Order: sequence, then C-alpha cells, then structure tokens
Amino acid sequence: MSVTDGMIITENTTLQPGVHYLPNGIKIAAPGITLDGNGATLVGHDRSGRGVIVDGQDGVTIKNLKIRDYYHGIHASRCKGLKIKDCQITSTAEQAPNTIFLDIWLPAETAYGGAILLSEVEDSTISKNDLQHQMNGLLTYNCKSLTVRQNVASYSSGFGIHLYGTTDSLFEENFADYCCRWQPRGERTGHMGADATGFLILSGSSRNIFRRNYARLGGDGFFMAGLNPRYEFKPCNNNLFEENDASYSPNIGFEASFCQDNVYRKNVTNFCNYGFWLGFSAGFKVENNQMNSCNQAGVAVENGFDFVITGNTFANSSHGILLWSKHIPNFSGVVPKNDTSYNWTIETNTFTRNGKAIRIAANQDHGIRPYAPGGALPHDHTIRNNTIHDNRIGIELVSVEKTVMDNNTFAGNVEGDVRE
Repeated sequence: MSVTDGMIITENTTLQPGVHYLPNGIKIAAPGITLDGNGATLVGHDRSGRGVIVDGQDGVTIKNLKIRDYYHGIHASRCKGLKIKDCQITSTAEQAPNTIFLDIWLPAETAYGGAILLSEVEDSTISKNDLQHQMNGLLTYNCKSLTVRQNVASYSSGFGIHLYGTTDSLFEENFADYCCRWQPRGERTGHMGADATGFLILSGSSRNIFRRNYARLGGDGFFMAGLNPRYEFKPCNNNLFEENDASYSPNIGFEASFCQDNVYRKNVTNFCNYGFWLGFSAGFKVENNQMNSCNQAGVAVENGFDFVITGNTFANSSHGILLWSKHIPNFSGVVPKNDTSYNWTIETNTFTRNGKAIRIAANQDHGIRPYAPGGALPHDHTIRNNTIHDNRIGIELVSVEKTVMDNNTFAGNVEGDVRE
C-alpha cells in the first residue's frame, strides 16, 4: 500500500517499501489489524509526534517496520492482545547529554521520549525489536501481563526498559547494556549514571519475572523503588530476578528500596560499586548469586529486616555483606518496621579475599561512617555455615544485639575472624 502522512488504517495493511516522511505518523483505528511494515522506514519531524498510534484497539500486530525521529516511535494505550515484533525504532526524543539528573517519576502524560510507550496495555507481546541508541527503549505505564522477550535496548541515555505500575509480566532475554549518562556538578565533578538504568521498576510494579536479561555497564543495572518523592509508599513486591547479569555498573547492579518479598537468584553483578543495595526493604531472598570485585560491597542494606542471604559468592570486594541502621525521621512514619536491621539469616555463603566479609553496625552512613544515634540497634542476625577465608576481617559487629554465629569455617583472615 502507498504511504501517506497521517494515514488511518482500518484493515490489514502491508506498506510499500522505502523511506516515508510522515510528520503525523500512522494511526491504527480498528481492532484485529496487522500492520506489516515490509521493511519500510517512517521518518518524523524534529523528534516530535508519534510514528504509530494504537488507542483502544485490541488484537493489533505491528511488525517489520522501521521508525525514527519521533517523540515516541510507537504509542499504544488502552488495548489488549497487542504484538510488536521485528521492528527497529531509534533516534526518538532525548534530553541533551551531560545535562540533567533524570526524573524517574514522570507520569505517562509527561514521559520522556522513547521507542515504544505502552499505557494500560494488557496481555501483549513485545519481541525481537531493536530499540537502541536513544533515550529510552520501552516505557510501560500501568500495564499487565506483558511478555517482553529478546529485545535490544542498549545504549540508552535514560532507561532501557521501564515499568511504572506494571504487573504480572515476563521480561526475558533482553539486552539493556550501557544505559548510562553523565550529569556535571561543577568543572571537575559530576555523577556518572544520573539515574539512568538498564531496567527501571517503580510505583507498585509487582509479581514480574526478570530472567536472563543483560543490563551491564548501566548507571544502575536494575533500579527498583517503592517510595516516591511525595513519600507515597507504593512498593514493588514479589518480583523474581533470575540469571540476569548487571555487572560493571559505576553505581549499583541491583538496587531495590522500600520494597518487599523479592527474590534474587543466580544473578551476576561483578565489578560494580555495590552489587546489591536493598535499603528499607523486607522479606528479600538473595540466593546463589555471584558478586565479586565490588568497590564498596556485594550486598549493602540499611534498615532491612527478614532477609535470607544464602549460597552466594563474595570475593575481592571492600565488604561482602554490609548491614547497618540509620534513623531517618521522614521515613519512620512511612515504614515504621524498618527502624533498624534485624531478623537476618546469612548462611552457606562463601567469602574470599574481601576487606571485611560481613559487617553489621549501628548508626552509620553508608554502613561505614558514624551517623547520629536513633532507632533500635541492629539485632537478631544469624550467621551460620559460611566459609570465610582469606579476608582482612571475617565478621565485624558494632553495637549490635543478639547475633548468633554457628558452624562457620574461618581460615587466613589477616586481622581476625570476629571483631566486636
């Protein structure tokens, strides 16, 4: 079919090959439609507008289409059964490099530009798309039951794959490497990352599965948060992270704050500043992960409780596990149970050649510097059946209560096995 600017499609359509300048894009205005791009390229004007619009139409398929130079390449809302596959979308709207620290809390109405934006989309599949080299790859708002598989959203200056209130979905075998940016802070200082991340997970995004994804070299690898700047508590709970790789972040491989009951299993997060940062959270299970050569810590948690850390490998980091309490009055009213670190089980892990294998301390900033006293002391940690070899210090406890240490194996720790 010949291609015209602003065309409205109400039947199955295969586009004429070639490059088509369409500032007003294409709108799909009937259910059950297949739009086959047939290799055609749609080009927008000045990175504004939308390349393809789907609003309220179920059962739509978009495939084999190339899109560039719009604000959003594909914008779909209020629909079910959507399929987007084998498309290439790039050069969408982008915040200028080396400028701002990103606002991760923007709603759909004012979202940053990106390849695909889905709002209130359910039971849909996004697969095998090339979404590289722009600010954001896939933005999802209040979606449900998505399958997002084998997409490439690397080299994003914002978010490779984004979830905002998105639930019960599968994200599998996607690439979101080198999603990073730089925010200058003076002539010689700045922030590498500036809240750019491979996967951004916010505002009640729960019961999702993230399996065999790559989010290496990002500002963060996977960044999950359940408390917004207005102190509204919308935790992201019961998510599974399995066999992902979030290595080489200058900040954090897996960050999750103010969330509950998430599971991290068989992930790799080597050569990060922190492998895991899981502050003010509860009920997490971290099992059989590899977190080696992290600058600050493999696992770092302030004021977390009911954690199980088991079967992990910690090597060549400043700290293997770093736990601490820090009283922050603004948070105590939101998550009153997170007043300190307590009820942890740390078992059957291997700690080798770290500065400190395990450190638990009261009233700290980032776990390593004294902070104003307040709240309860860390208490009721169980450390058992761990192998703790060739670290500088095995276990260090500072102003903690009711710590149980049982059947750990110590050898070659230079300054001592246990320091209290």
